[in-house]
Amino acid sequence: MELSSNQLEFLERCKEARKAAFSFKDPLIVFHYDADGITSGAITISAFLKENRKHRTHPTKKLDDALIGQLQKEKEIIFVDLGGGNKRVNELQDVVIIDHHQTEGIEKLQANPLLFGIDGGLELSASGTASLVFDHEFGLGVVGAVGDMQYPLTGMNRHLLEKGISAGELELRNELRLYGRYSRPLVDFLTYSDDPFIPSLTYNPGNCEKFFSDLGIELQEGDSWRTYSSLSFEEKKRIISALAKLLVDKGMGWAASELVGEAYLLNDRESQPSTYDAAEFSTVLNACGRHSRADVGIALCLKKEGSYETGLELLRKHKLAIREGVVFAKKNLNDFGPFFFLDARGLIEDSIVGIVCGMVSGGKTKPILGAALSESGIKVSSRGTKKLVDEGLNLGKVMSSASEEV
Repeated sequence: MELSSNQLEFLERCKEARKAAFSFKDPLIVFHYDADGITSGAITISAFLKENRKHRTHPTKKLDDALIGQLQKEKEIIFVDLGGGNKRVNELQDVVIIDHHQTEGIEKLQANPLLFGIDGGLELSASGTASLVFDHEFGLGVVGAVGDMQYPLTGMNRHLLEKGISAGELELRNELRLYGRYSRPLVDFLTYSDDPFIPSLTYNPGNCEKFFSDLGIELQEGDSWRTYSSLSFEEKKRIISALAKLLVDKGMGWAASELVGEAYLLNDRESQPSTYDAAEFSTVLNACGRHSRADVGIALCLKKEGSYETGLELLRKHKLAIREGVVFAKKNLNDFGPFFFLDARGLIEDSIVGIVCGMVSGGKTKPILGAALSESGIKVSSRGTKKLVDEGLNLGKVMSSASEEV
C-alpha cells in the first residue's frame, strides 16, 4: 500500500524510538498484561535478545501512582502498551513509550500512532507499533492487533500485514470467522461460537451434533475428532450455507453476511493449532495475562520449550472460568430498561467479567454492564453486539461520562 505523509512521519518516529531504546544500557521493559501488551512486550524483548542487549521485564495490569513510585529509582524504562496516558511518566528518568492509547502532555519520546493522526483504536495497536519500531515480528504484531479487536486489518495494520506476508511470516485467507477452526473438534467449534450468537446452536452441543449429522458430515476420522480446518472444500461450503440460512431465517441477515472474512495465519506455528491463527493465539495470550502468567505468554511468543503446553493449560482454566461465569450470567441478568446489568461482585473475577458480558450479549438488543470486585474497589465492564455498535452505540463514551458522574 502507498503510505500517506503522516504515516511516513510516524515511521520516522518509530525509527527514533528504536534508536533511543537501543541506546539504553539495561532498561526495564514495562508492558500491559493483555494480548496486545504481551505481544508488544515480546516484540520488544525479542529485539533486545537479537541484539544481545541487557534488559529486564515487568508486566502490569495498569500504570498507577503506586507503580510510578516504584519506578522512580529506574534510570531507563521502555513502556509498551501503556505510558502515554499518565503524565507522571514525565517525573521519571530516561523513558521511551510505545503505545496507541489516548495521550496528552507527555514530554518523553513516544511512538504513538495517535500523535500522527492515525487511529490507535482501529488502525494500529501497541504490538503493531512495536513491530514497526523494531522492524520485525510482524506476525506477533498482527496477533496483538486482532487481540485488541482491530479487525479487519486496515490502515497501518494493513501495511503491517503486507510486511509480514512479504517476510514470509504471515498468510492471508478468507475463512469462516468462527473461533476454533484449527483447535476445536467440530461440535465444540459450533457450541462455543458466540460471535455471532447462533440461535439453537450456541451453547447447545446436542443441536450442534445434529446440525453436522443433517449435513452428512462425519465428526470423526478414525480415532481422531475432526476440526473445521480438516474438512474438504465441499464440506466447508455446506456448513457455511447452512449457517447463513439459519441466521437469515432468524432475522440475523447482518450476521450471515459477516460469516466469512479474513484470517491471519502465522506460517511458522502450523504445528501448534492454538497459535496458528492470530485470533486463537491472542486468546491463549489473554488467558496467560488474565491468570497473572504474562511470563508464559512472553515465553510462548518467543517459542520457548514447554510454553505451548503451559499456555494451553492456562487456556483450559480460562475457558472453564468463563463458562462458569456465563452460566451464572445467563441466570442473573437484570433488565434495567436501556441496558442489562450483571452483579458479579465476589462471584466472577474482574479480569474476565467483560469477557463474560460479551459472551452473553449475543442476540441481545441492549448492551450489558457487569460489576466485579477488583483490588481497587469495583470494576464495571460493558459490552454490546457489533450490530449495536454499527448502529451508533459508543460504550467508551458512555462509560467515560458515567465515571465522571461518580
